[in-house]
Amino acid sequence: MSSEPVPFTADDYRARMARAARSAAEAGLAGVLVAPGPDLVHLTGYRPTAATERMTLLVITAGQDPVLVVPALEAADAEHAVGAPALTLLDWTDGKDPYGIAAALLSPDGRFAVSDNGWAMHLLGLQRALPDSSYLSLTEALPMLRAVKDAPELARLEAAGAAADATYEEILTVRFSGRRETDVAADLAALLRQFGHSQVDFTVVGSGPNGANPHHEAGERVIGTGDMVVLDFGGLKDGYGSDTSRTVHVGAPGAEEQRVHDIVRAAQDAGCRAVRPGIACQEIDRVARAVITDAGYGERFIHRTGHGIGVTTHEPPYMIEGEEQPLVPGMCFSVEPGIYLPGRFGVRIEDIVTVTEDGGRRLNTTRRELAVVE
Repeated sequence: MSSEPVPFTADDYRARMARAARSAAEAGLAGVLVAPGPDLVHLTGYRPTAATERMTLLVITAGQDPVLVVPALEAADAEHAVGAPALTLLDWTDGKDPYGIAAALLSPDGRFAVSDNGWAMHLLGLQRALPDSSYLSLTEALPMLRAVKDAPELARLEAAGAAADATYEEILTVRFSGRRETDVAADLAALLRQFGHSQVDFTVVGSGPNGANPHHEAGERVIGTGDMVVLDFGGLKDGYGSDTSRTVHVGAPGAEEQRVHDIVRAAQDAGCRAVRPGIACQEIDRVARAVITDAGYGERFIHRTGHGIGVTTHEPPYMIEGEEQPLVPGMCFSVEPGIYLPGRFGVRIEDIVTVTEDGGRRLNTTRRELAVVE
């Protein structure tokens, strides 16, 4: 876990931008417009030190080299991005019209995909400069743009998963009983950082009835003997995400608690075993959900079975009914069914899975049995 990841190269970023241009053209779009955020990092390696009111915009169109329109005072930083040799930098100074500069690169009546986290003021500025243009969100237009990971990306996701696994193994050794949820959450965050995470995105600790809320934020409730505790934690390591869930019990579990956990474990295993190229994302949800429904708890499984992961911890594709996107080797996503009994307890088990050439492989390998803690 301490080893350095294989660095991305300018050629890696060049290939990603070329793929974005091809994907846009195949979708009937004139191009892709990318603001600072995870899409810009993925495509260029450039992460501005601060996203400000000054427009930074990556313009990707078929048949042209990618262009990064950037404020002059940030151009030096952009030039040092690993992907900079794969694009053209076009800077603008205060007092100039950045929208006119960007508009000159675009088809006047083109339809463009825009990264979801772009500022509304910048999009409206482009619309004023190009009144016949139209726009839609990048997630809506090209949901699979970041979904298929290359080998260096997979290696980083594996390392992030291993760090989350090490965190879980360590948290099993700490005391739960008599401590607040926030205390255990702080332990999780510290362990994630100890094992190499630069960013902790969430540390869900749902004890007793709080576990019936899938996104419960750790609170001041004191954990006691007899509590089921849902642990869901993750973040970014070397720029790529981890996300895993396990459910533990303080002291020996009761018969129903063990039974519900066994059902969720069987559903999660079924969902993971169903992963293979060519089947639709919704099939993973159907397979896992069927196990829980057949056991009589269908109404208590209240969320999708999974989500993609990469430079963010939640991204397309989504394992949910209605998502007909076929699985492709290199996709990485969670498989995380759960059962939630209001006022009593909840259970969730989650692994990140990557699609291989002939099936699927879990990136989380810690034991999935109901662990007993003190």
